[in-house]
Amino acid sequence: MNNSNILWVTASSRYTDSVTRTLSEQLVNSLQHAQGGQVIYRDVAAGIPFIDEAWIGANFTAPEQRSEAQKQILAGSDHLVDELNQAETLVLAVPVYNFGIPATLKSWIDQVGRVGLTFKYTAEGPVGLANVKKAWLVMASGGVPIGSEMEFASHYLKQFLAFIGIDDVTVVDGNGLDIHNSDAVRSHLNAITGG
Repeated sequence: MNNSNILWVTASSRYTDSVTRTLSEQLVNSLQHAQGGQVIYRDVAAGIPFIDEAWIGANFTAPEQRSEAQKQILAGSDHLVDELNQAETLVLAVPVYNFGIPATLKSWIDQVGRVGLTFKYTAEGPVGLANVKKAWLVMASGGVPIGSEMEFASHYLKQFLAFIGIDDVTVVDGNGLDIHNSDAVRSHLNAITGG
């Protein structure tokens, strides 16, 4: 066991009978059993603040020049970045809403996509700084095939993750999976993880 921490982010507004919550929980349990470490859980559906003018002003002020009020404005974002930077594995449980990601997950992305913390600019272009080595996108939709041209969520998430330095991304397609059949869920995950 390598004691690799796992950041598990859930975004479904459904708490009962959610395919992405159920499937991602099974995946996280399997990963933790295999690699050890701690699970850091973040339910973005419970609420993540949207960025606003004050947040933007604080974020683009040099850290050593930030007022106490600006530091307070960024405190929640700093905590979310710390959660991300503590993990070597990221599991995002993502329902597809209207061809894209839930607004609360976009808010999380805005809070953690910060220059100097999760990426930096160089003469050669942007460089990702995230510590995460492997990301899993556990996805489901009410009708849009995952990975299709009309499903923008997985493409967008892969682009964002690559931008912050996470290139090893596996999509777990939960469409059509009977989450009440634990054998089917286990078999589905074993086929993907090789477990």
